[in-house]
Amino acid sequence: MTDRVAVSVVMPCLNEAATLARSIVRAKEGLARLGREGEIVVADNGSTDGSVAIAREAGARVVHVSPRGYGNAYRGGIGAARGEIVVIGDSDDTYDFTRLEELVARVDAGADLVLGSRLLGDIAPGAMPWLHRYVGNPLLSATLNFFYRTRVVDTHSGFRAFRREAYERLALRTGGMEFASEMLIAAARGGWRIEEIPISYLPREGESKLRTFRDGWRHLRLLLLYSPTHLFTAPGLVLSILGLVLLVALAGGPLSIGRLHLDYHVMFLGAALAILGTELSLLGLFARSWKTPPRWFTLERGLVAGAIVFVAGFVLNLLILWQWIASGFGQLMEVRRAILGLTLMVVGAQLAFGAFFLDLVRSRSDHSAAPPLVTEDAPS
Repeated sequence: MTDRVAVSVVMPCLNEAATLARSIVRAKEGLARLGREGEIVVADNGSTDGSVAIAREAGARVVHVSPRGYGNAYRGGIGAARGEIVVIGDSDDTYDFTRLEELVARVDAGADLVLGSRLLGDIAPGAMPWLHRYVGNPLLSATLNFFYRTRVVDTHSGFRAFRREAYERLALRTGGMEFASEMLIAAARGGWRIEEIPISYLPREGESKLRTFRDGWRHLRLLLLYSPTHLFTAPGLVLSILGLVLLVALAGGPLSIGRLHLDYHVMFLGAALAILGTELSLLGLFARSWKTPPRWFTLERGLVAGAIVFVAGFVLNLLILWQWIASGFGQLMEVRRAILGLTLMVVGAQLAFGAFFLDLVRSRSDHSAAPPLVTEDAPS
């Protein structure tokens, strides 16, 4: 039962008794049109409505996947597939599997990942809620394209084709609906050639497993977590630079720009922005180091940079102390230099201790993801 086939069609399934048989029939027709040896794999995720029996009767291979989750079902099903090319799609009869040959043809022509785009094709009335079609999907797609420099119109389409051997190198690990975004992110990072073809999208029967706000948040969370540059580093650098500019500009005295008068309160704001920005930038480095440690920010360089900044602030405060001693410990009004010096000391300490923590993260990071547990029905 380990012989390879040309194409595997993988469908996740959780209580899809109403539509599963039709989906399998369509997939069979699609494989017949393709004219290659193929198989249909139903990755059952704990159905209790007879879906497993329906899949068997329709001639599909059934693999049982736990734990629950859209991504877990796909990871388990794809892992059990024997095809050199894998086509995936939901078992709710919303995707037309009879057209799978169009996706496979693009893979044969050199594409690494082919998506059936609903937004470029035909969406039947009632197939996609207005909020998903005109708000959620476009916004999440735009965010993914901006963060990862892709040009995908319908990033959340579940009708896809790719080579199994290439997929295995992606090492995907999410277990929920965000699996679709993770695949695209990993493919973009890997330099995959991603293409889209227009498809028809049909209304589903029964209750959708998709939860608009919960799953929308999970997709957005994944996009942010997988891009620490946009989540931490870029905002951190902006805040740090703005904060330091305000501190240095006001270190010599108040500023007036037209009717705008800037003094201590703005300087306090600058100190807070510089400290917060440094912290965010360091968090960005920590997050990147979990998978790909930056070579340029080593422990030693972090310590040197931290020491330079810290010493600069310390010297400023020593000068203030010396001035205070020279005045006979009298009244002292060096608030501006004190704010700048103390801020530099805090930022320098952050850099130094952050460098230690970054080195610790590097040495203890573990990138492995436990695969979902998959079992298969014994052949009859």
